[in-house]
Amino acid sequence: MFKKILIANRGEIALRVIRTCKEMGIKTVAVYSTADAESLHVRFADEAVCIGPPPSNLSYLKMSNIIAAAEITNADAIHPGYGFLSENAKFSKICQEHGIKFIGASPEMIDRMGDKANAKSTMIEAGVPCVPGSEGIIASYEECEKIAKETGYPVMLKASAGGGGKGMRAIWKKEDLKNAWESARQESKAAFGNDDMYMEKLIEEPRHIEIQVVGDSFGKACHLSERDCSVQRRHQKLTEETPSPFMTDELRNAMGAAAVKAAEYIKYEGAGTVEFLVDKHRNFFFMEMNTRIQVEHPITEQVIDFDLIREQIMVAAGIPISGKNYFPMLHSIECRINAEDPYNDFRPSPGKITTLHTPGGHGVRLDTHVYAGYTIPPNYDSMIAKLITTAQSREEAINKMKRALDEFVIEGIKTTIPFHRQLMDEPDYVAGNYTTKFMESFVMKDKVEE
Repeated sequence: MFKKILIANRGEIALRVIRTCKEMGIKTVAVYSTADAESLHVRFADEAVCIGPPPSNLSYLKMSNIIAAAEITNADAIHPGYGFLSENAKFSKICQEHGIKFIGASPEMIDRMGDKANAKSTMIEAGVPCVPGSEGIIASYEECEKIAKETGYPVMLKASAGGGGKGMRAIWKKEDLKNAWESARQESKAAFGNDDMYMEKLIEEPRHIEIQVVGDSFGKACHLSERDCSVQRRHQKLTEETPSPFMTDELRNAMGAAAVKAAEYIKYEGAGTVEFLVDKHRNFFFMEMNTRIQVEHPITEQVIDFDLIREQIMVAAGIPISGKNYFPMLHSIECRINAEDPYNDFRPSPGKITTLHTPGGHGVRLDTHVYAGYTIPPNYDSMIAKLITTAQSREEAINKMKRALDEFVIEGIKTTIPFHRQLMDEPDYVAGNYTTKFMESFVMKDKVEE
């Protein structure tokens, strides 16, 4: 087992990893930029190393600084969390070369599954259902036209190196294809330094349902059931739940089996997520694989009483998994609390938190790194907390979330708490009747002035 783990991340996920390490008797090293010196993850780690100024490319993405921090503190492993370097094949390889265990996927695995076009062709080989479309990178606009015609409109153009919705275009008719092709490639080139594109049939009224998997170094994988992540804004998830209100036992078994087949086919090691689009007829199609822990992992932990970070560390240390599949015993919902103004097009709202009162009680979990007096820097993702409620039924979990949101007081900045409170009363959400298009018609009700 590892003696000391450096957490190459910040905020609530860094604090989350530190907590499990402490419970396992493993020493921890926090890294931080000068903007994060007052963050709780810095305070609660055994050691902390400043790795640079606020910009990510000079701190959390600066591989040499992170490796140096690991070496001077004698850390024998690095946990990357999510985002930043968590799916960076080069960083995974550098860790290997320096004799430091990367608690995540191997460089080969990241390369294989990180490129979405390659991942799709690999899944076709594995016999996992995939969305009809191109079999790999589209070589030219002429080929793009041909594939669109064969697939049938509407289609979706996607950046192969994409993420966060960049380089994606929905095309409903042939006349719009040329402009979409050019603008998507330009956006992808600017965002990722890569303008490779692939194409898929556009699934109408889709739900975004992912299956959590864990694989070990002995070629064995298991699944830990599903999470429904369909409530999204600009391809960014806002809230997640498990089990999915759209799920049936038959569909859960089929999707779970497909995810395990995918993981074992590529001999996946670590925690990962196989993401699917599910149409209104409950046909499911492979979308992508995330080779890291997910933001929304706590809801899975809550419904099966399982520590996914602990499992990641155990697998990385060469310990085999049990091999059994897990199914939800309870219902859990997560609301991502962002420092954004939901009444002003979700504009970021960094700044100093003057007052903070956190919710509690049975079945309420809060993952956060902020406190009263903490200043949220403008340099990073705006998520400042994850509020999770767990109960015997979906109805109880929603009612518990309403109560917890009512108790959650953050002053000094704007947050998405009012959005989530309204969401919990939205009839279609309460009925479980939502798709990835849900937010296109959602309108915030007028703000109540106190």
